[in-house]
Amino acid sequence: MSFNTPITEQDGVFSGPFRAPANMLIEQEYGGHKSIHDDAEAERLGFKAGPIEGPTHFSQFDPLLVKLWGKDWFERGCISCHYKNMVVEGEEVQALVKPVSDTRADCWAVKPDGTPVLEASATLGPDHGETLLEARMAKLRPSGELIILSDLSVGMVGKQDEPIIMAPDQNMGALYPFSLNEKLEKITERSAWYDDAEASPWGKAIVPTEMISVLAEYSNRMAGFPVKGPTIGLFADLEIRYVNGPIFVGQPYLIRREIVALSQGRRTENYWTRTRIFDESGTTQMAETLLNHGVLKHSYEAYPPELLA
Repeated sequence: MSFNTPITEQDGVFSGPFRAPANMLIEQEYGGHKSIHDDAEAERLGFKAGPIEGPTHFSQFDPLLVKLWGKDWFERGCISCHYKNMVVEGEEVQALVKPVSDTRADCWAVKPDGTPVLEASATLGPDHGETLLEARMAKLRPSGELIILSDLSVGMVGKQDEPIIMAPDQNMGALYPFSLNEKLEKITERSAWYDDAEASPWGKAIVPTEMISVLAEYSNRMAGFPVKGPTIGLFADLEIRYVNGPIFVGQPYLIRREIVALSQGRRTENYWTRTRIFDESGTTQMAETLLNHGVLKHSYEAYPPELLA
């Protein structure tokens, strides 16, 4: 077992301990300014404090899903997540998993008072069935009039292939102002697989599931999607799928992006992107993410007042 996380089982539900994840994005720059993860910026936008970045919670699920599926989880697993309530630094979260078949489990996370943090499906491929986010996308209503995202369209692809890599001490840029090693100092669940090639079943250190989204998003400006700004956004939904995993530390990859849906809610305009991670040659797909970017309407100064809720 690669994790020393204590796991309990009751009535068919596996759970880990309550953890207090760290906010690693306080210094994040989003469109040249502070992001929602900064306390002052979050309060300006009507939130009580800067939230923990959503993918952070995935680390609490990795030990539970490795317990179910072993190393196959990092090779062909998929976690498909809808966020329900924000978590701020100092708050605790518990991850829970309930297997419903040999290749599927229901997942959720809660605060100590029972407040739901997220819901998710976890599946083991290659036949994943319909994931939680695929089901949510199928129910999307037409987006209607969009202001910030008016120049986007479904099927739009990134302007170029994006070369990416995550070395241990590499600062991941303005969107992710920290390195993998700095993340591992604060990650809620440690595994030798993350930084010890000899301990890894694959003979190489692997990227934690929560850091797959960092790898997939830190170069996203290269895609050239014409989102109006400046604005502030957040992750509303996120799916991470291993196809020919795991993803290795220090190994070059290529990224290709596509907009697969547009939608909006009372406070956000949303664009859904599927980001495929390929090997360096661009011929073999290794993983992919499905991300619902929620752009806050009232963070855009030119947003028509009559269209704000």
